Amino acid sequence: MPLMRYISGRLVSGVFTIWFIATATFFVMHWVPGDPLSDEKAVSPEIRKNLEARYGLDKSLGTQYWIYITSMARGDFGISYTQKNRSVNDIIAMHFPVSAMLGALAVLFATVGGILWGAVAARYRNRWPDGAIMFAVILTVSVPSFVFAALSQHLIIKLNQLLGFSLLPVAGWGGFRNMLVPALVLGLGTMAYLTRLMRASTLEVAGSEYIKTARAKGLSSLQIFRHHEFRNAVLPLITVLGPAIAAITTGGFVVELIFTIPGLGRYFVAAVQQLDYTVIMGTTVFYGAFLVLMVLLVDIIYGLVDPRIRLQGKGAGVRA
Repeated sequence: MPLMRYISGRLVSGVFTIWFIATATFFVMHWVPGDPLSDEKAVSPEIRKNLEARYGLDKSLGTQYWIYITSMARGDFGISYTQKNRSVNDIIAMHFPVSAMLGALAVLFATVGGILWGAVAARYRNRWPDGAIMFAVILTVSVPSFVFAALSQHLIIKLNQLLGFSLLPVAGWGGFRNMLVPALVLGLGTMAYLTRLMRASTLEVAGSEYIKTARAKGLSSLQIFRHHEFRNAVLPLITVLGPAIAAITTGGFVVELIFTIPGLGRYFVAAVQQLDYTVIMGTTVFYGAFLVLMVLLVDIIYGLVDPRIRLQGKGAGVRA
């Protein structure tokens, strides 16, 4: 029963968060100067009135909001203003899988790299591997992703020229070779964050009493690391993997633009430029719901792994 109450509380919180995201996005979009029909060329007042009636822009703001919320509750995000006769649902269904594939590979790179480099940095604390890894981490979090994207394209061009054939494509979408470099660039920031977290967690575990007991029993450093330090140090990473997965999957707008990847991010950027209300609101709510879902799944998994989380959540209303 405590587990069911815990999950129910998280579900209610998630639904409220999605409603808040949808409401905030709706009113922000309608407060922005301009309108989605401003790009229509040389239309007469009658045609503009018909367009406003078609898209419901002739109704009051409260009515538009009610239609938007009720339609969203049914899973209908409406029709794009700029892409004629194309629904937002179709745009999401067609292009989000591309972003998801790219994001999944980026998450794999970030997770494996973050755990590996964090563990190495902790194991060689205050020695040159630790210094080199932490310097790379600071450099990675300080430089924007579009700089790494442009730099990687330049290096690919030079590498292909040196080899005399195209080892890696500079841009475009297709097979695994097209995904490799964009996914690595997309996952660098999360990899750096996970590296720092893994290093700190490993060092904290290394100072625990049970680690001292394991040393006193005569276990080797490698055995202690494999069976005690590593397993316990990875656990805190679970709490950030959900938001990290959502952030990577939904945060590749710039990378998709630079590498000309037909993901959902490109359409979101174009919608912002054209004030396409329905696409902006639909993709924002979709991304927000995806992020909430990832956080919710992580909370549930962590609650199953560590019952203390459920007890603390019951008493304090928040997760430790």
